[in-house]
Amino acid sequence: MAKSKLLRMDNIGIVVESLDETISFFEELGLELEGRATIEGEWAGRITGLGNQHVEVAVMVTPDGHSRLEISRFLRPAVISDHRTAPVNAFGYLRAMFTVDDIDELLIRLRRHGAELVGEVVQYENSYRLCYIRGPEGLLIGLAEQLDNK
Repeated sequence: MAKSKLLRMDNIGIVVESLDETISFFEELGLELEGRATIEGEWAGRITGLGNQHVEVAVMVTPDGHSRLEISRFLRPAVISDHRTAPVNAFGYLRAMFTVDDIDELLIRLRRHGAELVGEVVQYENSYRLCYIRGPEGLLIGLAEQLDNK
């Protein structure tokens, strides 16, 4: 029997309190809203192990069409844990990293959506300028500006 192989990564999921605020932030970052739906019922809960769940979901896609964020707002069952303010060295899934063409200009726009710089913008050799920001609801987002294309 042939060994199954990985084909692609479809998305990264995040759970938020405000779907609208989070969508607005990621639209400003450059993602497009691909779709929005309400998912409920026992069938969905059989996948997640949460039973009869009710969730609002939005899927956002990067400009190249290859990467997606699935943003969820749980109406039922209630959220039981909060990792949004975990530091960079915490266990578990922590952040999403995006490549951008101009960190400085983007930071100005994202600050209007409540983004805060975690440390500072740092240049790594002659390759990248990098930073972490806290976006809506404290979500940790990495930004990378490639320098060798300039």
